[in-house]
Amino acid sequence: MKLDRLVLIIVCVLAGSAVTFWLGMLLLASLSVPFAWLAVLPAALVGYILYRVIAERVGNAEEDHYDGMKH
Repeated sequence: MKLDRLVLIIVCVLAGSAVTFWLGMLLLASLSVPFAWLAVLPAALVGYILYRVIAERVGNAEEDHYDGMKH
């Protein structure tokens, strides 16, 4: 496995766990404050956009131009 892919996986796992914890805390807070649901909608949109960007980066063969380099 290439080093950049390994680092990307580690960063994604750490970011995913942090975002999951943050969203969980937002959801718990919104149970006690009804208007906190308005904060969950933008957070979900940002999470979806980040997911799409990472999925496009990992799945796009044109972005792997460093894989063909001779070392």
